[in-house]
Formats: sequence, C-alpha cells, structure tokens
Amino acid sequence: MHLFYKIFLVLFVIFIGFNLYAMEWQLGFWHEENAKFILSISAAIVGILVVFVMHTLSRFAAKR
Repeated sequence: MHLFYKIFLVLFVIFIGFNLYAMEWQLGFWHEENAKFILSISAAIVGILVVFVMHTLSRFAAKR
C-alpha cells in the first residue's frame, strides 16, 4: 500500500475513534445532539472505502 493511502487510512480511523469517544452515549445513538458525530463517522467510513478502492485501482493499473 502506498504511503499516501496509509496516511489517509490512519487519519480516517483516528476520526472514527475520536467521534466515538466524543459521542454522548447517555442520550442515545440517534439523538439530535449526536448527529454531527454520526455524520462525521459515516464520512470517515466512506473515506476508508474510497481509499481501498483507489488502492485496488492503482494495483490493477500497475499490473498492466
């Protein structure tokens, strides 16, 4: 995996961890107060998926 992809993978995992830590669990997962954290977690998950897709496409391009 290229260094570029590894850096973004680590950043997205840190974002997910921070948002899980900052979420107010007493209010409930779907509470209005936690909406910003849920949005940020979902964006980080999409980012991780994009990193894996980009890595896979770069491997296919290198095989050619």
